[in-house]
Amino acid sequence: MQACPGLLSQRGWNVGWARREVRDPDCMSTADRSHAAGAAPDSDPGRMAVASTYQRFEPRAYLRNNYAPPRGDLNNPDGVGPWKLRCLAQTFATGEVSGRTLIDIGSGPTIYQLLSACAHFEDITMTDFLEANRQELGLWLREEPGAFDWSVYSQHVCLIEGKGESWQEKERQLRARVKRVLPIDVHQSQPLGAGSLAPLPADALVSAFCLEAVSPDLASFQRALDHITTLLRPGGHLLLIGALEESWYLAGEARLAVVPVCEEEVREALEHSGYEVRDLRTYTMPARLQTGVDDVKGIFFTWAQKKVGV
Repeated sequence: MQACPGLLSQRGWNVGWARREVRDPDCMSTADRSHAAGAAPDSDPGRMAVASTYQRFEPRAYLRNNYAPPRGDLNNPDGVGPWKLRCLAQTFATGEVSGRTLIDIGSGPTIYQLLSACAHFEDITMTDFLEANRQELGLWLREEPGAFDWSVYSQHVCLIEGKGESWQEKERQLRARVKRVLPIDVHQSQPLGAGSLAPLPADALVSAFCLEAVSPDLASFQRALDHITTLLRPGGHLLLIGALEESWYLAGEARLAVVPVCEEEVREALEHSGYEVRDLRTYTMPARLQTGVDDVKGIFFTWAQKKVGV
């Protein structure tokens, strides 16, 4: 079910979507990429193995597996897609998760996680590891031919929000409010590197299927959560979506390892990182959606608020 690798990306797009070269990724080792982000070399063999495996990640295969039917069928209200979109829409509808700046941690090749957010934040930063995912996001943000069609998701969000907004207006607003796509490494103490272009600290963070997908073990998952928490202001909000009890998933020829987490481990990790858990919901993956592309048992959604003084 995962995508959204949260390790270091090598290239970015600025506000005008002009190419910003950090350095040619084909000429960089893992340690070089860490130095490029202003971080110490990462010699952890588990994380190096994760980074290496993700080089075979195929965004379009991942999108077909998870965001086209059957998992991408939004007509069944009991499906995983409608469940995720409802969790996000209902949380933003409270009016409590709002502000000027939002960072999406490990965006992967997807934008659905920001469809409800874009009405509440005027400055959104997307982030990812892979150049292939960055290119996929750029196609959609620039409305280029061949971009993945998210209109079914946009229409569904407009329907459940009930504001009378058209899906075209929703997508225009999201494109206008995504100001940058930046490199990130959730395993570094400065996840966005030194001198980041993102305004910090952010008022809110969103992260979908990222931390468990790039962490070789639970301790690494906890540290990654600690690291991204430094990007969030005290009192700010984190909306976190992830897989429950998943150990692997496919994205084309890549078979990617996932650290299995349960609901209680997610809650404990959030509390350890200094959050008050405001809401934690789970979804059990039905047999009809167990399609052989992963071994996910369910999904979690949590709304957490960073405690003041943390």
